[in-house]
Amino acid sequence: MDMLLNFLQQGAFFNFSWGNLVMLLAGCGFLFLALTKGYEPLLLVPIGFGILMGNIPLAPGQEIGIYEEGSVLSILYKGVSEGWYPPLIFLGIGAMTDFSAMLASPRLILLGAAAQLGIFVTFLGALWLGFDADSSASIGIIGGADGPTAIFLTSKLAPHLLGAIAVSAYSYMALVPVIQPPIIKLLTTRNERLIRMKPAPPVSKRLRILFPIVAFIITCFIAPGALILLGMLFFGNLLKESGVTERLAATARTAFIDIVTILLGLTVGASTDASRFLTPDSIKVFVLGAASFAIATAGGVLFAKVMNLIARNKINPIIGAAGVSAVPHSARVCQVMGAREDPNNYLIMHAMAPNVAGVIGSAVAAGVLLATFG
Repeated sequence: MDMLLNFLQQGAFFNFSWGNLVMLLAGCGFLFLALTKGYEPLLLVPIGFGILMGNIPLAPGQEIGIYEEGSVLSILYKGVSEGWYPPLIFLGIGAMTDFSAMLASPRLILLGAAAQLGIFVTFLGALWLGFDADSSASIGIIGGADGPTAIFLTSKLAPHLLGAIAVSAYSYMALVPVIQPPIIKLLTTRNERLIRMKPAPPVSKRLRILFPIVAFIITCFIAPGALILLGMLFFGNLLKESGVTERLAATARTAFIDIVTILLGLTVGASTDASRFLTPDSIKVFVLGAASFAIATAGGVLFAKVMNLIARNKINPIIGAAGVSAVPHSARVCQVMGAREDPNNYLIMHAMAPNVAGVIGSAVAAGVLLATFG
């Protein structure tokens, strides 16, 4: 009987709580959205299954859980908590990103900058709700719609909020096709959504090779705190554009980034243990994250409308929403929105300009916040 009692005390049923049930349902919800709706399955499947792994209740001392020193999950989670995975993700992103659209239309970089408005407005909102400056900076970065950047900054400034901010950032990235269209439609008229933009001129190979080198130096002088993120991003892009390291670039944008994404998603999901995750602060993070993302989207769209007041060649304000750095998901949303109004209006290449500018912008914003509060 003592052995049976000990077995039951060490098992999941004896340690089960309502919080575990809530989180298990949340994990199943993530998997449902990924597997049936197709919402960013490469992100939501690892995170959703990780939530299931993290919320099977265990008695302490078994060295299995993610917060138990020496367990496999704990070792893998160090890539999140120590900020190792985000720069590796940025290496892969750089190797798959084409900056030609941005280089061909430099004025569209401003839309990527305008979309970072959500970061700083939400920072002020988090301060107003009682978060300290470090936590507020980490919450605000959700508005960049850049999961790796959010994880990197939070691991340095507010590690106690890492699980909530990481899940929030990736959730809103996956829900871009749901969140952005109503905001775009609310802020634009049909005539504005029908604007056709002139095709961008071609970009020379020399410029594409020089860009990652020059841009790295300039942006890191502005925000040295983002050196590792920007360095990996531009290094990956140089591998792609140089023409002499295609083998390395192919590895970085395929198997390498896939492996890191699996480890990051699974461990981020597993970190959402109900006893640590279901707190009032986590709820505030999710609400503020949604507000941050909405403000960022609105900031890009409204700034495009402002630019049209003085621009000779009009900008379709739909592409302002692509200023958040969810690449290429926001650009695809812009294409779909434009095609609904005019099936022959192809916006995706124009939208990619603020979209990739947003990646750089969010990393620079993170570097500024890290230098200020780190």
